[in-house]
Amino acid sequence: MSFSQDMDDEYEKLIRRMNPPRVVIDNESCKNATVIQVDSANEHGILLEVVQVLTDLNLTVTKAYISSDGGWFMDVFNVTDQDGNKVTDVEVLDYIYKALGPDSDFGYSIRRSVGVKSAVDHTAIELIGCDRPGLLSELSAVLTHLKCNVVSAEVWTHNTRAAAVVQVTDEETGGAITDSERLSVIKQLLCNVLNGSNKSRKAKTVVSHGITHTERRLHQMMFADRDYERNSDEPLEDKSRPEVNVINWYDKDYSVVSIRCKDRPKLIFDAICTLTDMQYVVFHGNVDASGPEAHQEYCIRHIDGSPVKSEAERQRVVQCLEAAIERRVSEGLKLELCTTDRVGLLSDVTRIFRENSLTVTRAEVATRGGKAVNTFYVCGASGYPVDSKIIDSIRQSIGQTILKVKGNTNELNQTTQESPTRFLFGGLFKSRSFCNFGLVRSYS
Repeated sequence: MSFSQDMDDEYEKLIRRMNPPRVVIDNESCKNATVIQVDSANEHGILLEVVQVLTDLNLTVTKAYISSDGGWFMDVFNVTDQDGNKVTDVEVLDYIYKALGPDSDFGYSIRRSVGVKSAVDHTAIELIGCDRPGLLSELSAVLTHLKCNVVSAEVWTHNTRAAAVVQVTDEETGGAITDSERLSVIKQLLCNVLNGSNKSRKAKTVVSHGITHTERRLHQMMFADRDYERNSDEPLEDKSRPEVNVINWYDKDYSVVSIRCKDRPKLIFDAICTLTDMQYVVFHGNVDASGPEAHQEYCIRHIDGSPVKSEAERQRVVQCLEAAIERRVSEGLKLELCTTDRVGLLSDVTRIFRENSLTVTRAEVATRGGKAVNTFYVCGASGYPVDSKIIDSIRQSIGQTILKVKGNTNELNQTTQESPTRFLFGGLFKSRSFCNFGLVRSYS
């Protein structure tokens, strides 16, 4: 750690000792939500840190009131659990107190301790590249050949680009891969697959050590890859797109960002994460996601103290927020797989998907206590709805109790036709799990 970082940490400790954060959790004043109030000394990024804590606990923010104008941060969040009920789990409430309150570790902000994976027992591979049919199948085959066992992964695609954070272990030792020569080979072979025949946009590969928060890294990777840039031949108005507007409030020297779109989990995190990574500070905000549609409004300035200064900057903010919201949109039918984990399980499952002409538009792969807990969003070839008979056949092949359908095929008429350019997982995995495209980050 550098001398300047040591000084920053000591300064944070001093500020927190002088102004310890205060957390109030109220389950009485609101009829249908738990009210969480957080007061603390203000610093850039603290709003994202708080939202990240709530998001990592799978809590849904139905309303939020944000104020951080000056040296103090005062926010109120109305939250529910995944079932839409008040948060009453004592362990969850205790965790919120410890993560956000005065007992949090001074000098080590929330971003360093919550929702991150220290990865002491695995190697994290970050991948970014152009999406194309069968790409994940090729990449997974490379990892299998190199004796890399995938223990978890999350993959997003947007605007013909694909990004993933994949945790792997050495197939023989079960631990992290630390050999520099082997990591170099992994990086090179994955890069070769990612680049393919595409000469216009290279895949990106980096090897480093550290910790990671998967979802924030995916946002950062795709933002750096400029996935928000639209093709010139795309229609200017797309009803499926979120409605994002940016106007200047000259009397207060703010820019006001308003976002209106269909509500979904982690929507607020995606917006705040993007504004923070774009170096904007949220001074005031109001969020209402109590209905099927969510409305967010934020008063922002750039970290240099200025509001949005040009039309080009305004357009960039709009495009980046649209992209942040669209990346996590789950197009297709949701399938959940839960069974005893074994080598080759995902290969078998995704082979059946491929043989039935299904495309996976997003997926989350996890291993918990010896169980494979995987979620797939699938649609038919070229983004068309899935035939219910195909789903029935697949469930018979895999097992009715192992693979379950969440939602119904009628919903696909409204979701899967929006992005026929998403190839995503066209050929899919030939290893235990799926992986994707271009950076290798090792933690040991």
